[in-house]
Amino acid sequence: MEPEQLERSGNLRIFDWYTATLGRKSKEILAQDSLRIADLSIQFSRGEIPGPPIPDVLGIFDSASVLARFNDEKVWIEFALTRAIPSSYTRQSTSIDGILNGVHSAWAYRQLEAAYDGVVDFRLEEDGKRTRDLMRIRSMRDLTHDRDWHELKVSDNLEVTILE
Repeated sequence: MEPEQLERSGNLRIFDWYTATLGRKSKEILAQDSLRIADLSIQFSRGEIPGPPIPDVLGIFDSASVLARFNDEKVWIEFALTRAIPSSYTRQSTSIDGILNGVHSAWAYRQLEAAYDGVVDFRLEEDGKRTRDLMRIRSMRDLTHDRDWHELKVSDNLEVTILE
């Protein structure tokens, strides 16, 4: 099935926040025209975000760090803690949110790490001509986990597997 058909049926939802970072209006069905917390908060209060419950859905937000570009750090962290993160519970879904390392204050990372159920780190190691993609589970609530770094293998079709 084509992505457009999946979107029309409700089985695929692409929320375009990227185009707003370029100062343009998105052509996507679900788009954000502003990444200012004041505007996003209004949409939350109207029920436009997060929207109706969508059980058994995995939401992936590649980088919430983009909010720091348009908002004071304390403001967007408070928004994440009081609106964005709890919205997964409201929507009855699971969310994976990316946060860039090394661009925010230590306070921001501590606040976000405390709010999420788990933290997974990704790292790229370069050794001469060889590169290795690594991941580890740093923390995971209510789940026993291995905190060691594990190498990832990305195949030609972009499938990712953990090497033993």
